[in-house]
Amino acid sequence: MENTPIKPEKFFRTACYFEGALIIVAVALGWVADIDPFEHMHFSENAVLYGLFGTLPLFVIFLAMQQMPIPSIQKITQILIDTLAPSLHRHHWTDLFILAAIAGISEEVLFRGVIQPWMENSWGMAAGLIASNILFGLVHAVTPLYAVLATCVGIYLGLFLDYAGERNLVTPIVIHAVYDFLAFLVIMKSYRNSQDNGKTK
Repeated sequence: MENTPIKPEKFFRTACYFEGALIIVAVALGWVADIDPFEHMHFSENAVLYGLFGTLPLFVIFLAMQQMPIPSIQKITQILIDTLAPSLHRHHWTDLFILAAIAGISEEVLFRGVIQPWMENSWGMAAGLIASNILFGLVHAVTPLYAVLATCVGIYLGLFLDYAGERNLVTPIVIHAVYDFLAFLVIMKSYRNSQDNGKTK
């Protein structure tokens, strides 16, 4: 806990502010690129349902990876537990939901609302999808493998941007936010189990 750069009691608020500030970045980049970050954000029941449907495969893969005896994957899991859990475990699940929602909205508005269409306009649909999500992976580069996994997740989210033939930012926002929330819950459970096991030894 001493190695955490942000004090645990301040982490939640700092994380919310940081993630929320990405919307300002998205608006600024959108102004430069002449792209409205919110142009394709249309709320509909179908978009939400597609998002919930799209969350399931990602979350199943996340759960499966928790059980894989592969050192590089176990390292990612441990990093998440060591960095996030000490700060977030003291918060109610509703707080975790709020943080996940802010992250889902802000990161999707930035990457799928501005950066992906910007690169698509310059390089074409396929190249824009791949390049924008390589960038998405790089900014999530906790480890090299995590960067690769984040790139793959970003491409998955980018494909859902146009799911059912209609570009709608709401679908990847729902996937991102719900996935993050569920992942937070799993990380919290793993952390609390490790704490309980430590007390019983």
